[in-house]
Amino acid sequence: MNEPALYVVATPIGNLGDMVPRAVETLQTVALIAAEDTRHSAKLLEHFHIKTPLVAYHDHSDSHRTAQLIARLQAGESVALISDAGTPLVSDPGYQLVAAARAAGVRVVPVPGACAVIAALSASGLASDRFSFEGFLPAKQVARSKRLAELAGDTQTLIFYEAPHRILATLEDLVAAFGPERQVVVARELTKTFETFLSGSACEVRDRVAGDSNQQRGEIVLLVAGAPKVQTVALDERAQQVMTLLAAELPPKKASALAEQITGVKKKQLYQWYVETRP
Repeated sequence: MNEPALYVVATPIGNLGDMVPRAVETLQTVALIAAEDTRHSAKLLEHFHIKTPLVAYHDHSDSHRTAQLIARLQAGESVALISDAGTPLVSDPGYQLVAAARAAGVRVVPVPGACAVIAALSASGLASDRFSFEGFLPAKQVARSKRLAELAGDTQTLIFYEAPHRILATLEDLVAAFGPERQVVVARELTKTFETFLSGSACEVRDRVAGDSNQQRGEIVLLVAGAPKVQTVALDERAQQVMTLLAAELPPKKASALAEQITGVKKKQLYQWYVETRP
């Protein structure tokens, strides 16, 4: 029997063989399972002969449902949180419940397993020492392009989830924002029968997706290589002071644009100096 706690349990993202034994045991022995979609999760539980009661907990669950689960946890019951696939809270529901549990002094226990972000990164061939998971980009083109423009200078690998009906439009916007030569990987249907990795320049991957409708189906992880690091240029003392003062009051990119006007030093150099020298 599990100790009283909220167990955050990862489930397979496609291949049921990826369900770890500890996850099965946890789901079999908790008092209750809070699932993103009870109908979807019922199939998983049936496969592993898990008969634990299910209750819905998803993005539209209100504070009353959260309070009900916290009350059961405080009463000494154990509860497992699962999403439809993968690790809960990674672009899935659960944050409010975990935060409320911790605030109430309830123990929260992770039960690791499948995660599409990490699975895609591990096989992408892109740098994995520093990366940023950005979730889903905005659905509307103007907002999406703006967000990509904000991320274009980041030097870490960027990871997104994207809907199949938007992947081609997103790749078009990515080419415009990051340039046609930025390295891109589209990881599709991970761990499933039609798992596919497309890699190459942003322009090449866009064209391959445009020419094959099969690549516009299924669940997609989009990975983008970080921007090349700009060689650090020594700034004179005045430029350093101006950039430091402005960055204390403004976002770094706005500060570097304004500092360029004041000092004459290129904003890219100012921004890179700030990023590399801040504590």
